[in-house]
Amino acid sequence: MDDSAKTDGMVSTIIPVYNRAVFLTEAVSSVLDQNYRPIEVILVDDGSTDGTSATIAQLVESQPDIIRSLRISNSGPGGARERGRLVARGEFIQYLDSDDRLLPNKFADQIEALQRDPECGVVYGKTRLIDEAGQVLIAPFKKSGERRETLFPELLVDRWWNTHTPLYRREICNAVGPWSTMRMGEDWLYDAKIGALGTKLAYCDTFVSEHRQHTHERLTGKALSAGALTDFGKLIPELFFCAQQAGVQVGSPEMQHFSRWAFSLVRQLGRVAEIGLAKKCFDVARLADRRQGKSAEFRVFAAMTKTLGWRLSAGIFDGLRNLLKNSPGADTLKQSWMN
Repeated sequence: MDDSAKTDGMVSTIIPVYNRAVFLTEAVSSVLDQNYRPIEVILVDDGSTDGTSATIAQLVESQPDIIRSLRISNSGPGGARERGRLVARGEFIQYLDSDDRLLPNKFADQIEALQRDPECGVVYGKTRLIDEAGQVLIAPFKKSGERRETLFPELLVDRWWNTHTPLYRREICNAVGPWSTMRMGEDWLYDAKIGALGTKLAYCDTFVSEHRQHTHERLTGKALSAGALTDFGKLIPELFFCAQQAGVQVGSPEMQHFSRWAFSLVRQLGRVAEIGLAKKCFDVARLADRRQGKSAEFRVFAAMTKTLGWRLSAGIFDGLRNLLKNSPGADTLKQSWMN
């Protein structure tokens, strides 16, 4: 993004789309219906193989002064968002997935909040969870209804908002750099890097977006594949580093939760023979632990890996935990999507 091409006051909405024409028109309409101008919409066709490309062409033709498009080889949502980011002209950046939608007041309310507090680099408001027909299921969704000044430490527990919830100042997106090409967790990592910068958050107490729960294909909301486990194995060390940069202390409830999560992922990675990533995550789990990994569980598992190997150790260790019916324990915090 070259700042010399920036249009003051403009909001650039970047929508990656892959084989999902069914909701795309509604997503774009939610941007066009904003009671704020100037705006632009950048549709990034991530190598669709169905009728999505034709739908994109129709949308561009209907509003050529606002909507433009790019077609790239399939790169995943992060790669597609990055291609859109590089050509965006707006002073503000909005990311929107093709199955979700914005509410008409989003840009006006959030830009007003940023103008009130120029030290804030990102603004968010409340998000609703809706079903396929658009009926509201949960409002507000996740922790979008809670006022927070920073992304951390809560970001160690889970990603407590959705991709479309915040609006970013362009300079924050420039500072954080390119999107990761990971297929899962790339949005979590993006926000972690923003949190590592010490970015202050502004909040507007209005509903600004809707996250759709549906039966069509989407990357989240299902059991993790081997590829997704690999991506989360890459996320864990990055998330820990970003939290340290943001000043989150070992011993805090969020960091202890993160340590337990990392240790759980270690065993999942071990079972699919991702040994390199399992070792890295195990190191992180111990560093994040308030006892630095000196508890019996950590010591027993480490000894097992030396004699039995990572794959067998992970299976036996979790089998014993299940046999003993181990509960998550006090260190496991409730995540924002749990109701």
